[in-house]
Amino acid sequence: MVEAWYMDESQEDQRTPHRLQPNCPVSLEQLRTLGVTYRKLDADNYETDPCLKEIRRAENYSWMDIITIHKDKLPNYEEKIKTFYEEHLHLDDEIRYILDGSGYFDVRDKDDKWIRISMEKGDMITLPAGIYHRFTLDENNYVKAMRLFVGEPVWTPYNRPADDFPARKQYMKFLAEVA
Repeated sequence: MVEAWYMDESQEDQRTPHRLQPNCPVSLEQLRTLGVTYRKLDADNYETDPCLKEIRRAENYSWMDIITIHKDKLPNYEEKIKTFYEEHLHLDDEIRYILDGSGYFDVRDKDDKWIRISMEKGDMITLPAGIYHRFTLDENNYVKAMRLFVGEPVWTPYNRPADDFPARKQYMKFLAEVA
């Protein structure tokens, strides 16, 4: 099961857990109030998994690819890791399914505090369009993930501040309605 917590303010190695002391866990329900959804799937059988097939059909995820983030597998590895960890948003939902390895998605809560979400094999997460977030590997330095999109993929991250985009305004409206 996925685990999430509020992060400390340390600027040390981004790959470490960065838990507050004492730990301040975040529940799946709290993540849902931010528009973040989570599913657990069978990553060993992702090619034939009927649950993944149904999710793709129901959510219109018509496009997918697989990315391996490891220094021996990803061109421009160091540059990509830095880019993934810059706080940004997207104009579309970000859907990631961890097929192997592990890493962290960090998202901002309604009070602009960081929540770290630990992702491992079998975890699927959907981050809503307009949410500020970032990604980093953990200390294992390896993840293989499926990226899913509705329609053609759009890879563009908009680094903070990006508050004038309609996706951000719509997301802020969603947060206000949930509150």
